Amino acid sequence: MDEWAGAESWPAVYDEDAPRGSVTDQAAVHLRLARPLSVDREHARELLAAPEIPWLGSRVDYAVGDAGNRRFETNLRLPLRDTASGMVLHKAAYLDLGPAEPAPGGYVWAIGWRSPTLAPLFPVFAGHLALEDGELVLEGYYAPPGGELGIIVDRMLLNVAARRTAQSLLATFWDALASLR
Repeated sequence: MDEWAGAESWPAVYDEDAPRGSVTDQAAVHLRLARPLSVDREHARELLAAPEIPWLGSRVDYAVGDAGNRRFETNLRLPLRDTASGMVLHKAAYLDLGPAEPAPGGYVWAIGWRSPTLAPLFPVFAGHLALEDGELVLEGYYAPPGGELGIIVDRMLLNVAARRTAQSLLATFWDALASLR
């Protein structure tokens, strides 16, 4: 059974009939991924509130606009095929994680990532990670590099890379939180 909620029925990244996958006026693409996860919400909040989260990467000190935000130097992974093949590309990234905010049925954390080097060549993501009602959800917007041309290339090819990278990161969070069961 596929662990990804609705994996077989995910709309195409640019499906105009679905809110996810739509392109905004700012050339950003909506992305929503979910996996079922039943864990104690308070333990999950405590785990993600830790000053250091080794499985996520090294903590980086920097001036933060919002109190409680933390930045990690992490390694984003892009599986080139299914996970059984073992072929994976790696890219260093800064991952920003906000404090837990109460949400209906759980908690939500602001999350975003960007490349620390050659930033104009890689997508930027801003959104949230939510643990609500037995689901772990990663939702937000990513901006493909290259403006309008980047959107065209994303439609043809790169959306698969963006989705697989986000799935891999969501799986990292899922693995850590599932260990609380």
